[in-house]
Amino acid sequence: MLDKFKIGHYSDTENGTGVTVILAEDGAVGGVSVRGSSPATRETDLLKSEKTVEQVNAVVLSGGSAYGLEASCGVMEYLTENKKGYNAGKYNVPIVVGASLYDLEYKNFAYPDKKAGYEACKNAKVANFEKGEIGVATGATVAKMLGMDSAVKTTLGIQTYVFNNLEVAVIVGVNAIGDIVKNGEILAGLKGPDGSYLDSKRLLSAGGTSLKNSNTTIACVITNARLTKVEANIIADIAHDGYARALSPAHTRFDGDAIFVMASGEVDCGINMLTAIVPDLVEKAVQSSVGNTEPIKAHVNPFVFKLFKKFIG
Repeated sequence: MLDKFKIGHYSDTENGTGVTVILAEDGAVGGVSVRGSSPATRETDLLKSEKTVEQVNAVVLSGGSAYGLEASCGVMEYLTENKKGYNAGKYNVPIVVGASLYDLEYKNFAYPDKKAGYEACKNAKVANFEKGEIGVATGATVAKMLGMDSAVKTTLGIQTYVFNNLEVAVIVGVNAIGDIVKNGEILAGLKGPDGSYLDSKRLLSAGGTSLKNSNTTIACVITNARLTKVEANIIADIAHDGYARALSPAHTRFDGDAIFVMASGEVDCGINMLTAIVPDLVEKAVQSSVGNTEPIKAHVNPFVFKLFKKFIG
């Protein structure tokens, strides 16, 4: 499945950070949409529809906040050694784009560096849809409205889709400030002393908390569909509907939410089919990140719970 792509991970479980690399060594049409207000990104301007380069060789999803963007340099080195990249004249220049989420407070201050990015490339293989606390999700958490003590650990979110010859996969590192929901019901989120969910959206709307820019959910949609660069950007934009359905709240000023698209161009399916499918796949990928996981601390401090109750009545 999706044999033009390779997925690889580097996981620093001791320090709680990591990187996931999606390689298209011979190139894939790229797109991106950044909706969150606190992004840490690399080369996203290059993916705008009016820019010259259409194909990318890698998408890098990393922890470590802006520090973690260094991992892309290792991916550049790996692709250079393998003579992959955009023909710029005398030299090939690998087109490596990416984004980082904030996991610096999960365990220790650490971030995936150049060596980590290179190792993730070496570990990359076709159809590597492994789940777990790996790669970009090594230090990812959700439900941080009241701090890390009440946060819930997430795993790498994965959702695949096959219809006739069309193949799509979503890989997501879920590190939102809010809760993960399904059909309006909370799957993973803040809990009070009695074990009931508090509802992060209600807490935020009540103005009862002070937030930090320490979150961000980042994803890559890969497909064998044939897309133009304009269409890849349209799909990236629409894919955020999946975030809006699965994260409550999503796209806050304290999240750097971003979604990349890579299309290898083997199957004609029409963009409308993908606009119907992809948001659902993103939603399911986010929701899958909390299967069989436990919160770091199950309940919110009783004193904080009382303050919350005071604000919402």
